[in-house]
Amino acid sequence: MFLSPRLRQQPEYALAARDMLAQATGLAAWGLMTGVAMFKSGMSLFEAVLMAVLVYAGSSQLAAIPLIVAGAPTWVILATALCVNLRFVVFSLHLRDYLMHLPRWQRMLHGYLTADISYALFTKKYPHPARSENGPSLEAQHLAQEAYLAGSCLMAWLSWVGSSLVGIALANIIPTHWGLGFAGILCLLAIMSSLASTRLRLIAALVAAAVAVAAYALPLKLNIVLAIAAAVLLSMVMEKSSWLRRPGGST
Repeated sequence: MFLSPRLRQQPEYALAARDMLAQATGLAAWGLMTGVAMFKSGMSLFEAVLMAVLVYAGSSQLAAIPLIVAGAPTWVILATALCVNLRFVVFSLHLRDYLMHLPRWQRMLHGYLTADISYALFTKKYPHPARSENGPSLEAQHLAQEAYLAGSCLMAWLSWVGSSLVGIALANIIPTHWGLGFAGILCLLAIMSSLASTRLRLIAALVAAAVAVAAYALPLKLNIVLAIAAAVLLSMVMEKSSWLRRPGGST
C-alpha cells in the first residue's frame, strides 16, 4: 500500500518524504545506537533483528532492553513498554477521522508505521480531516492526506529500521560510549516542543518530567511508568477545568 503507484503519483508523497528526510539524521543516529544496544544486551542476532523490524518503537525498545538485561519479570517489561507507548493511543484517536474511510487492514498498517515524527509532521500539514464543504473533492483530499502520511511513514521506517540493522551488524565495532543516542533524544525533544502547543500539553510534559526526575531512584525504570501515569491522571482532571477552555488553553 505504501508503495502503491496511486499514492506515489501524488505530489504530497514526495513532499512528505522530503520533509521527513530533514529528520532522518536524528532517527538514523538513534536507531543505530538502539541496534548496538540490542545486540550487546545479550540478544541473539535473530532476536535483535526481529525486535528491530517488528517492534518499531524506539522509546519502548530502549526502556525494555535494560529490563531484559536485568532479568525483570515479563509483566514488568510488557507494562513498561505499554506505558511508554500510551501516547500512540492518543495519536490513533486523533487520526481516526482522517483514516476511517480506509479498510481495516490499511488503518492497522498506518497504526504500525505512524511514529512520533511522522504524526507531528502530518498533523502540522493537515490540522483538520478532509472536508467536503469547499475546495477539492473529498476523495481528492483523502488521497492527498493518505499520500503525505504514507510518504513520511515509509521514510521514517526505512531510516529507523535500516540504521537499527546497521547497528546490529556493527555492534562489535561501534563503541556504546559514542553516545549516538543523544541525537535521538534531541530529535524527541524537538517533537515534544512542537506538540506542547497548549496549556494542558505543556503542563502534562512538565509534570511527567518532574515526576520522572523525582522518582529516578526507583528500580527497573519504574520512574517512567510513574511519570506517565501522573501526567495522564492530571490531564484527565485538568481537561475539565474552565481555565483550559480559555484562549490558548484548549487541548
